[in-house]
Order: sequence, then C-alpha cells, then structure tokens
Amino acid sequence: MEKLLTELKPGETGKIIALRGGRRMQERLRSLGMMEGNHIRKLSNLVWSGPVIVLVDRAQVAIGFGMARRIIVLTNGNNKT
Repeated sequence: MEKLLTELKPGETGKIIALRGGRRMQERLRSLGMMEGNHIRKLSNLVWSGPVIVLVDRAQVAIGFGMARRIIVLTNGNNKT
C-alpha cells in the first residue's frame, strides 16, 4: 500500500518509492539518505505538523512535516515492529 511518510504510524516501516517536489527538494532529501529503494522506519512525529523523525540507513534523521509529506512509501500494511 502506498502512503505518504506523514501517514505512517511510529514504528511502521516501508520502502521509499518516490520523492515529490522540485529538483532542490529532491537533492536535499537524497543528501539525507532518502532515496528511492531505501528502507525507512518512522520513529516518531510531533503533533501539529512538527518534525518527523525517521531511521534510514542506520541514521536517525529529523525532517520537517512539509518535506515528509513529499516522500511516498510502499508498506506491507500493518508492519509495526
């Protein structure tokens, strides 16, 4: 099932399948390790559109809500671990 990163619940995992946005936005996300094909786990998010914290390539990364909603993730349904 395809979801926006912002739609994942903490603990859910998936594979990045697309990055939306302009060239600079995509370059910024890729520089943080968020590339198509990489696996990602959402660790937490703050309420009211605050930062989203994810684990990608064994590194914790905090990104803004606006950037997080540009990342499309393929999940296997309820894969909370």
